[in-house]
Amino acid sequence: MFLYDTTVKLHMTDAAGVLFFGNYFTLAHDAYEQYMNTIGFNFHTIITDEPFLILIVHADADFLKPIHAGDAVRISMQADNIGRTSFTLGYQLATLDGTVIARLHTIHVVIKKKNQRPVAIPEKLKKALEALL
Repeated sequence: MFLYDTTVKLHMTDAAGVLFFGNYFTLAHDAYEQYMNTIGFNFHTIITDEPFLILIVHADADFLKPIHAGDAVRISMQADNIGRTSFTLGYQLATLDGTVIARLHTIHVVIKKKNQRPVAIPEKLKKALEALL
């Protein structure tokens, strides 16, 4: 499990001061990017230098409690499934006291840039993801 702490920013909320639903995914993706950086997969490098891309092909969420600007959030991320060319990540967003705010899932597919076809998950990435199972 990978843990990422952050704070809800004012610009992420709607007119009622509640986190806008799409920004739950922004917070989850921030955790994902941080994890990828810690295991040596910087997205700038992937986009510019690697022969593959990692695309999100599905996302879903259950919104359980509202959260507001200034609230601290702890995001826990784990791998739910790892296939040959794709993997599923699960996220739980909670307050620092453990109250669960939302649960999200994203499915990622690794594709070859040249022909946009699925390719095997790079071995280094696969091993890092297996540590999150």
